[in-house]
Amino acid sequence: MALSEQEILRREALTELRNLGIEPYPAAEFTTTAYSSEILANFDKYEGKEVILAGRLMGKRIMGKASFAELKDAEGRIQVYVSRDDISDDEEKTMYNVVFKKLLDIGDFIGVRGTVFKTQVGEISVHVYGLTVLAKALKPLPVVKIDADGKIHDAFADPEQRYRRRYVDLTVNDHVKDTFIKRTKLFNAMRSFFNDKGYLEVETPVLQPIPGGAAARPFITHHNSLDIPLYMRIANELYLKRLIVGGFEGVYEFSKNFRNEGMDRTHNPEFTAMEIYVAYKDYNWMMNFTENLLEHCAIGVNGTSEVTFGEHKINFKAPYARVTMTDAIKQFTGFDISGKSEAELFVAAKGMGIDVDETMGKGKLIDEIFGAKCEGNYIQPTFITDYPKEMSPLCKRHRNNPELTERFELMVCGKEVANAYSELNDPIDQRERFEDQMRLAEKGDDEANGVIDEDFLRALEYGMPPTSGLGIGMDRLMMFLTNNSSIQEVLFFPQMRPEKKQVQIELTAEEKLIVDLLKANNNQMDLGELKAKSELSGKKWDAATKGLSQHKLIKVSVAGESKIMELIG
Repeated sequence: MALSEQEILRREALTELRNLGIEPYPAAEFTTTAYSSEILANFDKYEGKEVILAGRLMGKRIMGKASFAELKDAEGRIQVYVSRDDISDDEEKTMYNVVFKKLLDIGDFIGVRGTVFKTQVGEISVHVYGLTVLAKALKPLPVVKIDADGKIHDAFADPEQRYRRRYVDLTVNDHVKDTFIKRTKLFNAMRSFFNDKGYLEVETPVLQPIPGGAAARPFITHHNSLDIPLYMRIANELYLKRLIVGGFEGVYEFSKNFRNEGMDRTHNPEFTAMEIYVAYKDYNWMMNFTENLLEHCAIGVNGTSEVTFGEHKINFKAPYARVTMTDAIKQFTGFDISGKSEAELFVAAKGMGIDVDETMGKGKLIDEIFGAKCEGNYIQPTFITDYPKEMSPLCKRHRNNPELTERFELMVCGKEVANAYSELNDPIDQRERFEDQMRLAEKGDDEANGVIDEDFLRALEYGMPPTSGLGIGMDRLMMFLTNNSSIQEVLFFPQMRPEKKQVQIELTAEEKLIVDLLKANNNQMDLGELKAKSELSGKKWDAATKGLSQHKLIKVSVAGESKIMELIG
């Protein structure tokens, strides 16, 4: 792979450091005593005291015998003052004149020892007395500039590059790191809420013999020793319920799930869900539990229950509004789904301009109607309750209406954030629901589960107490709490399409000569002048310019009576 000019220079600096006896990748521990943020927040405590810091060199301002630089550590940035006589003890002042001024580049990791002071203009800084090279960066970082008014210039902002090179994104875009710190705060807040109530965090299999617990297309792999297909987990529900059967009263898991479906701004094939199951509870109890949980999490992440998402101000403070699925559809379409057949629902959906087909059963048709006409209207946290039984094969029938189930989804800004049931614990009813799912799969519904989990039914036959379960999409909740409209912004390493390999172009000596002459003259020259300076024969000139044209590296334009060759690649 061809190296850029900067990459070549950095490798040369690497060699020079070693020639000076400086190991650019030392093995020894480098012990620090403070972070930049602590010093900036507590200057009175640190003034005149010695500190040891480590981080990336993010800027240098060379000023003769002394210079200023910017150091970025794990918690922020701080200015350091480097004087020739303070860090160099040899006659040639090598550490300053050669190492600091010439061989250290933006992005290199260094350690500094010095005292804390304020400059004449009042900036808190570290006066360096010792400098250690900790790691040489061989690729240059994007240089993001911030002017006196706080405006950002030359930002590393292209989403695809940011997601592919998250390590660079985190380095040069400080706000990105804040998002992921908040993600950890969210998990900690939720975990503490559950633990304080005595519920147990558990782990369940990622590789499963049957893809159960949700209607989704799984990833399939193969176990060579057992010679069987296995499925990446689409949900952990059925395993957590087995633990309730086994006698645990409350269990939860933050699970990595995998669904072999589309990718967009709100869906990634690998995502994190939290599911919790609590015995002797129902979906009414779980609604109260959920709104208190999310209020607690919002405060834990942002210090307040109020968040901004796009143009909306969202308040996660309990309690939340509650609307039945039937009433929601009736309100926004005028159509009452109560008692309607599959054929009637199909005709109604078609009449509303919704794209449906003959493979869809009643549950899928109702889901399509609600998704197209209703869910976008719920901005503030709202529980949508009492779903038709065809939509919820793992949910208990409603105590007052056998055509409905005791289920709710929490909608925020038109998106589902949480899903919960009074769990179905009747093994006979559960088998019938599984069989209904198999019939839908045979009709062509690729999201219906076409396999009956006999072991789960066996577990239910041993008896499962009344239980309520809740699932929350952690990535989507994180989007709302950090005002990010794309799921890729809250995942360190979102799934990306394969990166297109850059084709390396090998240039002939004559082609390189023309390119170098153009670069030396602002990437363009008069054609006649360029040809004369190249001193190439007519034959070699023609071959070289033809090759550069084929590589799409040059173009020729007419300016008055002159022809101009321009370097474009």
